[in-house]
Amino acid sequence: MSEPVLHLRNAAIYQRENMILSDVQITINKGDFVYLIGKTGSGKSSFMKTLYGDLPLTEGEGEIVGFTLNGLKEKQIPFLRRKLGVVFQDFKLLNDRTVKDNLLFVLKATGWKDKTAIDAKIEEVLAKVGMKSKGFKYPYQLSGGEQQRVAIARALLNDPELILADEPTGNLDPQTSVEVMEVLQEINKNGNTILMATHDYALLLKYPSKTLKCDNNKIFEVVQRTV
Repeated sequence: MSEPVLHLRNAAIYQRENMILSDVQITINKGDFVYLIGKTGSGKSSFMKTLYGDLPLTEGEGEIVGFTLNGLKEKQIPFLRRKLGVVFQDFKLLNDRTVKDNLLFVLKATGWKDKTAIDAKIEEVLAKVGMKSKGFKYPYQLSGGEQQRVAIARALLNDPELILADEPTGNLDPQTSVEVMEVLQEINKNGNTILMATHDYALLLKYPSKTLKCDNNKIFEVVQRTV
């Protein structure tokens, strides 16, 4: 039986009073790997922001990882984000802290207290992204691909039910993009559900999967051949 982690019905996505997407009908099930494609300005980022509570869902219905998006209260947003892992195009790492301290910061902010458990978790997520030996380095000492791996490790810290990756290879060269994609594929194989917004159609061809497209204020599923 498929278990939905994201379900939207008759939803409209707004940026202030501007409607960006209308009549959104989407279900993503546990274990899926789904691409979100579309031109710049087609609504991909607004859609992602609605999913992690940055933009309110004011029209239609939405459930994500057990939270109701329509009527989501301000105080619920931190709890929603603990069940989501968000990976950004520009990494969003703290440059004045080591890799390990970047991860420690997130764990402490989300209520972890046991030092042994914290150390074990940091080691576990760094191992998953092939960065186990780089915990002592600062972000500026790492390549773009390595920084994105750390960002993915950070997204995994609280065992998210859904990872939202917003253009995770957007700042990377083609070879590094493939390496980062391999990490995401591996994480997906281990059971993590991933929704990935991307411009990089070469990755879609190399790693085919369910694909949603933003176009003309709509989101619809496309067959890969037509991408």
